[in-house]
Amino acid sequence: MPTLYLLEGLPYAIVNTVALAVFKDMGVDNGTLGPLTTLISLPWLIKPLWSPFMDIFRSKRWWILLTQTLMAIVVALTAILLPFCSMTLLIILFTIVAFASATHDISADGYYMLALDRQRQSTFVGIRNTFYRGGLVLGQGLVVMLAGWLQKRGGDVPRAWSLVLTGCAVVMAAIAVYHIFCIPKPVEDEDRRDKRTARQIFSEFGESFRTFFLKTGVWWAIAFMLLYRLPEALSLNLLYPFFKDGAEVGGLAAGTEIYGLVYGTFGVVALLLGGILGGIYASRKGLRRSMWPMALALALPCAVYLIMAVTRPESVWVIGGYIVLDQFGYGFGFTAYTLFMMQFVDGPLKTSHYAICTAFMWLSMKLPALFAGYVQQAVGYVGFFTIVMVSCLGTVAAVIIARTKILKNDA
Repeated sequence: MPTLYLLEGLPYAIVNTVALAVFKDMGVDNGTLGPLTTLISLPWLIKPLWSPFMDIFRSKRWWILLTQTLMAIVVALTAILLPFCSMTLLIILFTIVAFASATHDISADGYYMLALDRQRQSTFVGIRNTFYRGGLVLGQGLVVMLAGWLQKRGGDVPRAWSLVLTGCAVVMAAIAVYHIFCIPKPVEDEDRRDKRTARQIFSEFGESFRTFFLKTGVWWAIAFMLLYRLPEALSLNLLYPFFKDGAEVGGLAAGTEIYGLVYGTFGVVALLLGGILGGIYASRKGLRRSMWPMALALALPCAVYLIMAVTRPESVWVIGGYIVLDQFGYGFGFTAYTLFMMQFVDGPLKTSHYAICTAFMWLSMKLPALFAGYVQQAVGYVGFFTIVMVSCLGTVAAVIIARTKILKNDA
């Protein structure tokens, strides 16, 4: 489980963080970054479309080994071609990694439930989440930090990213080879092509969507899912450019190395700690009663970016402190979002319904990101982060919707 979920977090970070940093370093403007990164991460939105067929075609173990091997090969190919290839080819390669990673997510989560009984599922859930976050730390933190160090040392940006992606490919290939020989073969993890037809799968797939949109309060729930994380959705894709851009355009001029250290490492650790404490807090207070504190913890710390845009601190410790505060608050507040989805889908077909919720979760992040870069270019970083703070009203509206329309009887 540790290696399985490490290899679930790492490629996600490569597609959603490393790719953004690569595109920025190769001269893509802030406005184009949003649509571009949305495009390559599209597989996480549409993965429910093919997930039912993975239940009958081959085993979860087979899909795990296939996607891990494919990811290692394509990341290695990206590393080799990056200094020479066109932007179009680079987008295609990152998109292939995204499709493989989204498919790996489906198979890994299914395998987890098949390979472990209920007691061991509970026992390993902490290990699973920790190593998934470890994959994010490796991709968002150490990889980006090392790329920044190599850029400073050698001055060759494409070669720096090529070298760190080569290292990622080696790690991924090593884990894939280890799994080929060592990953267990659960009895229930079987090829079911002779037990369920494609027609049955299509029927069940359509039923899951029909029953989801017939749930009581579904449109209020969708509004909540789209609005709750609005401040983060607007700002996320602009954080690396904010670190990278010079003082003449309002950026911090902190560079790739500092971003990897404070956001990709310290920030992820703070995020994990906030999530753990958020879960404890919500379990004691109940979701409805803990919704306001958690929402405010998620939204208000976004003010640190406005403060940094105005004051432009140079100290790594000051910048790191701001990032830790923001990410801890986000981790604490995001727990309410996860628990809301789990409570809303409770009942028949909850697995399929939860997958649909994750699609709206993706939309909640990527729709604002489509135009966020253009807004920043028009008003500058101070104006942009002021708009982010105003967007906290979206989080307020989401809480009011949840408490009055969905969670009326929550303890």
